[in-house]
Amino acid sequence: MKTETRYWLMKSEPESYSIGHLKKDRKTAWNGVRNYQARNFMRDMKIGDQILFYHSNCKVMGVYGVAKVASAPYPDPTQFDPKSHYFDTKATKAKPIWDLVDIAYVSMFKEPVTLIDIRATPSLKSMIILQTGSRLSVTPVDPAHFNTILALAKRYM
Repeated sequence: MKTETRYWLMKSEPESYSIGHLKKDRKTAWNGVRNYQARNFMRDMKIGDQILFYHSNCKVMGVYGVAKVASAPYPDPTQFDPKSHYFDTKATKAKPIWDLVDIAYVSMFKEPVTLIDIRATPSLKSMIILQTGSRLSVTPVDPAHFNTILALAKRYM
């Protein structure tokens, strides 16, 4: 039985890790998520799910490209590393707290679909990223919203 593709938005500060980094690396572990709701969203991800790659906390915030989920969720190794910024004293290998998925590069937009573009598009008004107080780094995206973002990106192609 084939599972239905789901869609997600993942935020990263471009100085830390950008779509350009992912293009070069081809694949990366999406580690360091330390919000329970965002972690639970990653636990729901399946290989092949599509991701809008969003640059946050920068001059031009927005969706810069597309990635895909490249692994099943597994324990984030940074939670066990005392030298890591993401170390968690409560996590053990027997009872990990934090999970991650690997993501793989799909494409980079010629121009980003900016947060201004997203806000100005009436059909995207219900996106989680536009909700007051929403700061999650991983959120689900409605398939229609995903397709609208792709259509907006094609304006520049």
